[in-house]
Amino acid sequence: MAAQRITFNNKYSPFFDSLKAKVENYFATNKIEPTGNFTLYSKTITLALLAITLYVTLVFFTPQAWLAAVLCVILGFTMAAMGFNIMHDGAHGSYSKNKVVNELMAISLNFMGGSSYMWKIKHNLIHHSYTNIEGMDDDIDIKPFFRVNEQQPKYWFHKFQHVYWVILYGTTYFFWVFWMDFQKYFSRKIGTIAVRKMEVKEHIGFWATKLFYIFIALVVPMMVAGVGATLTGYAIIIFVCGLTISVVFQLAHVVESAAFPEPNPANNKIEEEWAVHQIKTTVNFSTRSAFLRWFTGGLNFQVEHHLFPKISHVHYPAISQFVRETCKEFGITYNEYPTFMAAVRSHVHHLKAAARA
Repeated sequence: MAAQRITFNNKYSPFFDSLKAKVENYFATNKIEPTGNFTLYSKTITLALLAITLYVTLVFFTPQAWLAAVLCVILGFTMAAMGFNIMHDGAHGSYSKNKVVNELMAISLNFMGGSSYMWKIKHNLIHHSYTNIEGMDDDIDIKPFFRVNEQQPKYWFHKFQHVYWVILYGTTYFFWVFWMDFQKYFSRKIGTIAVRKMEVKEHIGFWATKLFYIFIALVVPMMVAGVGATLTGYAIIIFVCGLTISVVFQLAHVVESAAFPEPNPANNKIEEEWAVHQIKTTVNFSTRSAFLRWFTGGLNFQVEHHLFPKISHVHYPAISQFVRETCKEFGITYNEYPTFMAAVRSHVHHLKAAARA
């Protein structure tokens, strides 16, 4: 059964109207585009060259086991960074003013095993529209392995979820590439929401890039470096990549400060404007860290990203001052953890609390 449509109280949006005016004025006054700039483009080249260099070294010049393991860890982090920075901005259409460039950046995900077509629907349309709403936001639907809010079913093993999350998060990339994309493809559903019928070119793109990924990631390395070395290295890479991606996104929405609102059962409506809902369900972390800002593609500024997904992450530090200012004016709490570890601790505490609730 398809999910009922949930709406927000957007007839009057005083908070978002005020905020948008300030942000639009910032770009107009400074005569800059809200899309990417040299910072993003140079980062793209750096990450792409690093990934290619690591791949070629591991496959064709396979070093000693200990060094190969270290390089696999670095490649796992590099793939996550490419997703955060290149694919993510491209899929949101914020990488460039040019739609073709955005699409090319988005399909970088396909060459890392995922499906940009499925991602855009799951992330852009569903997650960003219905953040942290049970039964709608597929990103918080990690049942039965995890219980992240009181609306989800509880099982005995959830009392250990604050311990085993590290292991299971590390497996998410493997299941994303080899199971969840196909589940969505064949069921034509993401969670409870139906996916539109795919065009022929989209079917071809899905299968062609999946096969290409398997050939590049597994077949070629097995032919050159051997089956055992390939499977070991691949396991390290996807574990590191999966854990990194999962942690960054969980720290934004599955922590103590994030709300999990329930719509009014009488009219299936969230009784506040969409932008305020985003503020209440989204949390920033370690925004003063230049490294995390660079590595995560500004996703530690998750509040700004959810409010302005069409603006490239390179501008989030600048516009965050307007978000903070407007939140203060309207008496809305701006949620943020000062450090990465503070956010991790909050995530663990939230998992403990959700298991007990």
